[in-house]
Amino acid sequence: MNKYFFPIYAVIIGFLFVKLTRNTQSKNIKLLLAFSGAFLLSLTVFDLLPEVYHHLDAKQTGLCIMIGILVQIFLEFFSKGAEHGHVHIHKNSTVFPWLLFISLCLHAFLEGFPIHQHNDMVYGVLVHKIPIAILITTYLFQSDFKTHQILIFLTLFGLMTPLGTIISNNVDMVSGYLDYINAIVIGIFLHIATTILFESSEGHKFNLSKILVIIFAIAIAYFM
Repeated sequence: MNKYFFPIYAVIIGFLFVKLTRNTQSKNIKLLLAFSGAFLLSLTVFDLLPEVYHHLDAKQTGLCIMIGILVQIFLEFFSKGAEHGHVHIHKNSTVFPWLLFISLCLHAFLEGFPIHQHNDMVYGVLVHKIPIAILITTYLFQSDFKTHQILIFLTLFGLMTPLGTIISNNVDMVSGYLDYINAIVIGIFLHIATTILFESSEGHKFNLSKILVIIFAIAIAYFM
């Protein structure tokens, strides 16, 4: 059961990293983003996708995946792409970013649903959340938000994924639709992961470090 709370640990790690280093403007963050995108995409393709296709009709599965992609595109109108490393909070802003908060929490809530059946997916979510938590924490501290507002934001964000897992595990009304929800989440993961991989290339130039990180992530996911 403890592994279901790994997403909370990811947010804590991101917060502590920012507090201790005060320096997230590093190429290492981009490499971590690339690793997380490749790892999440690999686990989705290796584990989650075959399982959903096994339980659902192929065309129904494809439709739900496309709905998931559309859902994520819709969420990004409000989050401005924070789920894949783009956080646009104006410095010295005092207006709490409600749209960003709601969008991120809904995204985090949905990504908790497939974890109860696919334990390896929790590692994908963990690795995905760490660089995102680092970037979100960085920009929140660069704003004029009060510390308690930042802590509430990060705490609720961290709790959303385990909440999704608990509901999918214990609510009978949800269990009958779980395969459809998981297919939607696959669409969300596909959109997030591929966007991370495409955007982590600066000017679409060949980057050996990035290629090696991606290959490493795929290999780990394959042998899990």
